[in-house]
Amino acid sequence: MARQWIGSGSRFEDEIGYARAVVDGDWIFVSGTTGFDYATMTIADDPAAQCEQCLRNIAAALEQAGASLDDVVRVNYVVPDPADFRPCWPVLRRHFGRARPAAMVITAGLLDPRMKIEIEVTARRHSP
Repeated sequence: MARQWIGSGSRFEDEIGYARAVVDGDWIFVSGTTGFDYATMTIADDPAAQCEQCLRNIAAALEQAGASLDDVVRVNYVVPDPADFRPCWPVLRRHFGRARPAAMVITAGLLDPRMKIEIEVTARRHSP
C-alpha cells in the first residue's frame, strides 16, 4: 500500500511542508495538532475548548484515513503551562476513554502564545 498524506486545510502545512497525517499501511501518524479551527483560523482562549478543537481536528484526519479516535494507541500532549492540562482531563476522558492509549505529557513552549495545548497521536486501523 502506498503512503498517503492527509491535509486539514491549515496554511501551516503548505508553509512548513508537512501533512496533518501520514497513513502507512494500517498505521496513522497524526502531526501535532493545536486548537485552531482551520476553517476560520481562530482559536479559543479556554484550554478545554482548545483541547476539544484539537480532537475534532485529529478525528477529521483519522476519519479520512478510515479510522477514529477509538483506534488511537499513543498520544503525546504538549502544554506550555501545566495548570492548563487538568481542565482538559474530562475532554480527554470522553474522547479516549474506550481506546485508553499510552500517553505522555510534555511541558514546553508552543509557537503561538495563544496555544495552550498541542496533541499528537498514533493510531492503527484494524482489519474488518
